[in-house]
Amino acid sequence: MVTVAILQARITSSRLPGKVLAPILGVPMVIRQIERLERAAGIDELVVATSTDASDDPLVEALTARRITVVRGPLDDVLDRFIVAMDAHPSDAVVRLTADCPLASPVVIDRVISAFHDSGADYVSNTMQPSFPDGLDVEVVRAAVLREVAGIATDPPEREHVTLGVYRRHERYDIRNVAGEQDLSGLRWTVDIPEDLVFVTAVYEALYPGNPAFDLPEILELLREHPELSRTTDDSERNAALRGLDTGAMRMDGN
Repeated sequence: MVTVAILQARITSSRLPGKVLAPILGVPMVIRQIERLERAAGIDELVVATSTDASDDPLVEALTARRITVVRGPLDDVLDRFIVAMDAHPSDAVVRLTADCPLASPVVIDRVISAFHDSGADYVSNTMQPSFPDGLDVEVVRAAVLREVAGIATDPPEREHVTLGVYRRHERYDIRNVAGEQDLSGLRWTVDIPEDLVFVTAVYEALYPGNPAFDLPEILELLREHPELSRTTDDSERNAALRGLDTGAMRMDGN
């Protein structure tokens, strides 16, 4: 079974424009994240899906300069952007990732991918009932299912939030959740606002020089030693973009 990871990225973030190219130790944030994603053994191919809008030209230039595969599609219809990427890079399973997570964990990604393959489910994630830090989200969906949803989804939020149309229809599809050994869902490791970027940069400055492959355990140890660095969901709401949407009973129970 071929598994392709699609990393959605764009320059025009509403709360922190240009964040994907913000430097972390002199390298764009999105490149730092890709360095981590490339260590996930369960990913057969990694594709960045950005838009055809001219605002994303600098992002495409930065990625292609490093020979990273890029596909361009609609700016606002992100689900269709995924279909464009899937047409160009066929697979059996799609791993959906977002480019605001420079602390993404290869170990967690592989765990969710393995759970997907082992279960035979249509959709497996660690987001239905979150237990990992915000910023370590992983979703794996059967490619045929995502194509089916793309063919029937007319609600604008389902076009924007890619997998919303899958887990909203949990009576139609086999939906599974992967939970961690402890509840770390209160930790905030994603980048949406300037304070998030300050935190992530501090983590890289502390850990990357001595161990570029640092992962979840090393970050947790750093925060135990320096609790003043930590950011939590009290600092900024988790999944704020989904606020007010009907995400389906399973998703609402998990959040």
